Amino acid sequence: MSTTRMVAAVSAVISVVALAYLINPWVPDPETRDAGLTQIVTWIFWVSFVVLVVAMFAGRKEPGADEVEIQGPAFSRYLFSNSRAGLFWLPIRLFIGIAWLDAGLHKFTGEGWVDGGSALRAYWERAAAIPEEGRPPITYEWYRQFIQILLDNGAESWFAWVITLGEMAVGVGLIFGILTGLAAFFGAFMNMSFLLAGSASTNPVLFTLAIGLILAWRVAGYYGVDRYLLPILGAPWSPGALFRQKEASPAPG
Repeated sequence: MSTTRMVAAVSAVISVVALAYLINPWVPDPETRDAGLTQIVTWIFWVSFVVLVVAMFAGRKEPGADEVEIQGPAFSRYLFSNSRAGLFWLPIRLFIGIAWLDAGLHKFTGEGWVDGGSALRAYWERAAAIPEEGRPPITYEWYRQFIQILLDNGAESWFAWVITLGEMAVGVGLIFGILTGLAAFFGAFMNMSFLLAGSASTNPVLFTLAIGLILAWRVAGYYGVDRYLLPILGAPWSPGALFRQKEASPAPG
């Protein structure tokens, strides 16, 4: 076993053990755990997990790293890799895109968002509140602290613009198939943010469909601008025609 694989294996074991301690609801009882120890274990988990990711990335070019030990079904390869499958993703793309664009336009033309963010602040206050009985809207304390920081700094005045323009940009990107994978990623990121704040609504459905678009990023926008844009731009690991021409052009002199 190579050094990289050994580091990955050890860090994976450490992260699993640390996470088991943090999420185990029985032993020890979460309410009786030492807060200092919990914080230390949390840091151990995140450090070991980051080391795991770095080790896996470093070992991506080792012999055998690109071998597929378990081959996926032909239909899934077709669905996520074949440009013809773009017809399958087209209605899904339009459904999510229209939903995001409509949500963004309502915020842009309505009250309480781009005119100061009062509606967003009220939403944050409801999400961060801890009721006397029952469970609070936000399950994870770290996210409640994040929302509270935004409230304490009056961030709603500019954050409302970020959300509004972000929703509209995601909608336009998905409708026209412009960098579909990135648009779907940021849409899913906003869905997850709303879910963490305790708001379900349409977020579970949109999030689930967005994951499919992210996985199918190469073909989901084929019946759109990506059909022409992706071959030009390419990807960081596979430069497109535009960047290949820049690399091939001779230096002046």
